[in-house]
Formats: sequence, structure tokens, C-alpha cells
Amino acid sequence: MEWTSEAEAKLKEIPFFVRPAARKKIEKFAQENGETTITVEVYQRAKAKFN
Repeated sequence: MEWTSEAEAKLKEIPFFVRPAARKKIEKFAQENGETTITVEVYQRAKAKFN
């Protein structure tokens, strides 16, 4: 799954010890919604769903 640099920057705001799990959840969310690239918008929609 491809990430934009802006979305990668947002991911780095997540504590390092949960970042790998967060990345997997966000990528799975994107895949289930037909997305091929993680953008800030996709990241924020995933975050809103999981928070």
C-alpha cells in the first residue's frame, strides 16, 4: 500500500510502539474501502473510525 508523504507524517505522530499496528489497521481500512493510496483524508477517516 502506497502512502503519501503527508499521511506518513501523520502516522509518525502516533507513538512508535503502536505505529505498526496502526499502520496495518489503516491499510486494511483503506483496502476495504477500495483505496489504493493512503492520503491524509483516508488516514483521518480511519482514525475517526478507530478512535
